[in-house]
Amino acid sequence: MKLEVKNLEKKFKNFTAVNNVSFCINEGETLGVLGPNGCGKTTTIGMLLGLIKPSNGKILIDEENFENLNREKVLSKFNFASPYVELPKKLTVKENLEIYGRLYGVKELSKRIQEISKDLNLESFLNKKTGELSSGQKNRVSLAKSLINYPKILFLDEPTASLDPDIGDFVRKYIEEYKSKNKISILLASHNMREVERLCDQVIMMKEGKIVDSGTCKSLIDKHGRNNLEDTFLKLARNKNELE
Repeated sequence: MKLEVKNLEKKFKNFTAVNNVSFCINEGETLGVLGPNGCGKTTTIGMLLGLIKPSNGKILIDEENFENLNREKVLSKFNFASPYVELPKKLTVKENLEIYGRLYGVKELSKRIQEISKDLNLESFLNKKTGELSSGQKNRVSLAKSLINYPKILFLDEPTASLDPDIGDFVRKYIEEYKSKNKISILLASHNMREVERLCDQVIMMKEGKIVDSGTCKSLIDKHGRNNLEDTFLKLARNKNELE
């Protein structure tokens, strides 16, 4: 599925959280959304998930206006993962996956849970309460939940935050392989610049609700005369002139 955003805006009274943002994610592509805390990343994702109503602008799914589509049908093809959104702690991992699988109407759910658990190495703690898991285990469960319905568009917010290098690499490799096999479109919000360079086809950089630059990782690094994406990000985040 193709996701396109045109002149998206969100105002909260006198504060503009997202200001005239436009971008496109083609089928099979990963778009990185970078920016300091408070730049509008989370608000943008909230609007794309239908949780926040935009003040202005359009969200297009395969060139059809999101507002005119069957919301339930469209959202059944989306999913979202973030370590900052906790799954019910008193339920086991398996119970959480069963509930979300039913909510998404997943067919042959037991088979899907077995498959995703094997892929993400969840089998040893499937029957453990989610609240008792380590942060690395919780992140993998969150990723499993986000893939339970075979989404066509996936939103990932800091998917490897707080993970040790080995598990972080495992998750990144899995995301790469899953995208390649299933041709899904991914929006990745991350502060890990090496992760962004590895996973993203295109990048947009946000500051104070606006997109201040965009392009491939290499083109942005070359344009700003830096050695890597992290130095490029720091230049844009700290230099007010980049907004002019």
